[in-house]
Amino acid sequence: MRLVRLLSGGLLLTMTLALSGEPNRFDGRAIFRFDTFGDEQLWTDVLRMHEVMRTVDPTTALSVGLKVDAEALPPKIVAALKSGQVNLKDPAVTLQLLQINAVVGVKGTFDKAGQLATFGVTCALCHSTVDDSLAPGIGRRLDGWANTTLNPGAILALSPAFDAATKAELKTWGPGKYDPRHHAFDGTNVLPLNSPSVPVVIPPIYGLQGVHFETYTADGPISYWNSYVGVSQMGGQGTFRDPRIKLFIKQEPDLVTPKLRALLAYQLSLRAPRPERGSVDLAAAARGRGIFRNEGKCAGCHRGPTFTDVRSGPTRLVPLLHDTAEVGQDATYAERTATGKYRTTPLRGLPRHAPYFHDGSAADLLAVVNHYDRVFELHLTPAQKADLVEYLKSL
Repeated sequence: MRLVRLLSGGLLLTMTLALSGEPNRFDGRAIFRFDTFGDEQLWTDVLRMHEVMRTVDPTTALSVGLKVDAEALPPKIVAALKSGQVNLKDPAVTLQLLQINAVVGVKGTFDKAGQLATFGVTCALCHSTVDDSLAPGIGRRLDGWANTTLNPGAILALSPAFDAATKAELKTWGPGKYDPRHHAFDGTNVLPLNSPSVPVVIPPIYGLQGVHFETYTADGPISYWNSYVGVSQMGGQGTFRDPRIKLFIKQEPDLVTPKLRALLAYQLSLRAPRPERGSVDLAAAARGRGIFRNEGKCAGCHRGPTFTDVRSGPTRLVPLLHDTAEVGQDATYAERTATGKYRTTPLRGLPRHAPYFHDGSAADLLAVVNHYDRVFELHLTPAQKADLVEYLKSL
């Protein structure tokens, strides 16, 4: 072990990382998909979600964005699903799926009587989806893709641990959004952080190689954010501290920090998906590339192979950030973070994860172009905007 000091936004942070040899990305995949970091202490002991899941049928589970890994299903179940012989209104089917570890990002254990005894979640809950190859919500895993139909607020609101006012607030999040600054868990209690809630779009985590700073506000390197989420949001048993946001959590043994290196290696191996064949007008995209570099002034911030300037700060550990007014974004969420500013978003696999901006205020890429055309007074023509959209779709 050694202590690695991370300079972010001018503040010295510390994080203990396990550096015993080179990480194996396949170990990281197992961590990403199946490791709860002991977060059953939140989801079972406090939120009592194991009680809730005993009564949730597959149709309801799919309606709030939970996904089923088709490759984890036995051939008999696959055949029954294809022939419509599975009763998706039966909660017992949900429990059977949990028993065979087929629900993406969810892990349950069962007692000797076959009753669901514990419930926990993994990184894959928010940052994986499926290709719907078997049925809507049922297919092969797509690790790193944002689960844009997941409704974390609605799921949390099912817990009997929250009062009516908190449940109402959680239900305002909607599909594909989560507020990581709404609350934190310290190993014993759910701590309120900010209200009213300001949810942000769950981002994809593919194409991060070379980006270094993952979050909308670049609070720290990727492993900083993995630590923050793993401990304070998922409820994993571990240690996290950041005096900038006055959050200090210490739990031993630490089940999160020693796994950050392998988890990072797997995340960095996830490549952004290419556009679907025939989905881009190549001639228009070629024109749009010129607009991106010239009339649109996009390349001023979206630089190089990662299409972001976040690593153009004074040192490689200090991000380059932008004031909220500079980019025409609402400041409320940023003000609740460690930096108070926004990072230039890397442009990776854009057609796969609408809506755009941290708050999802741009429904499609044309809305993004229109936003910056207005903020920067570019005066692009409709034809130029259309070409620029085609180029963005090609990235």
